[in-house]
Amino acid sequence: MVDIVLGFDFGIKRIGIAMGNTLTGQAQPLSVIKAVDNTTRFKVIGDLIEQWRPARLVVGEPRHPDGAEHEMTLRARRFANQLNGRFNLPVELVDERYSSAVIPAKRGEIIDAKAAAIILQQYFDDHANSY
Repeated sequence: MVDIVLGFDFGIKRIGIAMGNTLTGQAQPLSVIKAVDNTTRFKVIGDLIEQWRPARLVVGEPRHPDGAEHEMTLRARRFANQLNGRFNLPVELVDERYSSAVIPAKRGEIIDAKAAAIILQQYFDDHANSY
């Protein structure tokens, strides 16, 4: 059975979204939500969930390089809990340290969807033998 998975790079100003499936185990950038209010954010996410019908969601969990938590760690966890509560889908957290650092970007380029794809790819790589 092939499952669709959506990945999220949570941020205060933007949320990057990627998608992939368990057959290919490959993630690709999908879109970026630029709204800062939760009503709009969750409406867009709800529309994407309706369109793609994912089996699960993956959220990047930011941490300091030494693994210590910080403010965004807690915000990302809260976002993951909200996704689970609103859409009743399993949500997994993935360590996202360095996800943005490996993306070659031009000045001013929005890389959030690419970062979400790296987070989702990490999930697929970590679970390659589970499908």
